[in-house]
Amino acid sequence: MKRRAFLSGALSAATATLFARRAFAQGADDAMHGMSDMPAMSGGMIHAQVPLAAADALPAGEPLATLRALANQSREPGLFRATLIAQLAARALLHGQPQTIFWQYDADVTANDGPVIGPLIDVHEGDTVEITFVNRLPQPSTIHWHGLPVPPDQDGNPSKPVAPGERHVYRFTLPQGSAGTYWYHPHPHMLSSEQVFRGLAGPFVVRAATDPLAAWPERHLFVSDLKLAADGTIPGNGMMDWMNGREGQYVLVNGAREPRIEVMGDERWRVWNGCNARYLQLAFDDGRAFAQVGTDGGLLGAPREGITSLLLAPGERAELIVRVGQGASRASLIAARYDRHKMAMTHGSLPAGPSLILANVGFAPASAAAQLALPGRLREVAPLVSSGPLTVPQKSVVFSEAMDMKAMHAPGASTQPMPRGMQFMVNGAVFDPARVTLASRRGEVEHWAIANGTDMDHPFHLHGTQFQVVAREWGGVRKAEELLAWRDTVNVRPGETVHIATVQHEAGDRMFHCHILEHEDLGMMGTLRVS
Repeated sequence: MKRRAFLSGALSAATATLFARRAFAQGADDAMHGMSDMPAMSGGMIHAQVPLAAADALPAGEPLATLRALANQSREPGLFRATLIAQLAARALLHGQPQTIFWQYDADVTANDGPVIGPLIDVHEGDTVEITFVNRLPQPSTIHWHGLPVPPDQDGNPSKPVAPGERHVYRFTLPQGSAGTYWYHPHPHMLSSEQVFRGLAGPFVVRAATDPLAAWPERHLFVSDLKLAADGTIPGNGMMDWMNGREGQYVLVNGAREPRIEVMGDERWRVWNGCNARYLQLAFDDGRAFAQVGTDGGLLGAPREGITSLLLAPGERAELIVRVGQGASRASLIAARYDRHKMAMTHGSLPAGPSLILANVGFAPASAAAQLALPGRLREVAPLVSSGPLTVPQKSVVFSEAMDMKAMHAPGASTQPMPRGMQFMVNGAVFDPARVTLASRRGEVEHWAIANGTDMDHPFHLHGTQFQVVAREWGGVRKAEELLAWRDTVNVRPGETVHIATVQHEAGDRMFHCHILEHEDLGMMGTLRVS
């Protein structure tokens, strides 16, 4: 059943008014003014709408920060060994308010300012990666290597949580052909959304031995967003955050609001959408074009020239070519207006939000030599087809959601750690760690159909492998996908079915889910067992 056909029937005007005005109790944990006050579980209840900081309260306009790099502690060629510590870190953000407490990877907890993005892990195809994860959080956690072809038991699945005070060593070797733009973030069951919106996420780049764009200056833009209360705290999720996915009032690039970028010559940009739920319709406000050269799983076969906007759903990444142009100019990189059909509390959808500035960019050509020639071919990307004579196995995934308004209004509902009566489902059921949703055999090419039976966009993400979008079907019309590319995340619009081809190479349990993290936590996830 679609959410707008509410389980409890039509909502009366009186009930709608009551719901709109209802204030859910706020846990004392949101008054985090010092790290010593942090409770064992901060998501203790559904939070009231707290006064938010003003849109201009967070300073803006500093030069774009360079992502800090995670240091390799190994001197052995081909081995990247490092330690990632997840811990609380205080950062001075709002003038006249106490420091904001983030949860961060590898942070300097003695500093009162600095980045709120995890360090960049920068490695090469063929490298063995060994990361010791130390959990100093008040919650169990994991590290999921989003998009990377790592063994199931090394992928930070929710079935393998690392308890507070414990550590775990993740170890995997990156195969040839895995070069691309990836990221890492927590994946504990029902806690992923909170841990990410409090700051736990970081970029991961795998480089190829031969890269046709290696000579291009490279810039990294990791986009996240931040909901900040007027007192400088990071509030927990309210009912609307759970329903639609959390969007903060601040969109950050490399941890800062509206940074300045100075482009002196043509550049290669890697862009991450590390937001819980925000969609990024990337564009320049003056309409200037750029080229797309890569997706989640690395370079395209050939550049896509003349792009003026590119949608990145939560979890997606892209590689772009941004040209300096012939003369000095300025433009803003924006997240343009995009309607993802967010839920309203009664019926219909909320209107799309306004365009937002991500960064202000100055283009100042240093010389004619700064304008580079873009290769016509980047790499070979062949269609994924079965090598066997048998019929290609078919898999079906259906996203659905339902709202039980009676349960959501029941006495005590606001004191629960998760909202009652709110269901986000895969194939008609919410996630159960003990249930296997689908089964596959390693090395076998499969065709999946991901259908969105809801009234809202949902990004589909599959662990452990990349896939190719084959076709999209909407309104009874099936259209072949024009872009041949490797992905691990794809947006599925309301009423749309996206057809993909994929193959898993290692036995074990893999997750697949909606990458709006609140929806993942509420059950829009399944287990794929590979044998």
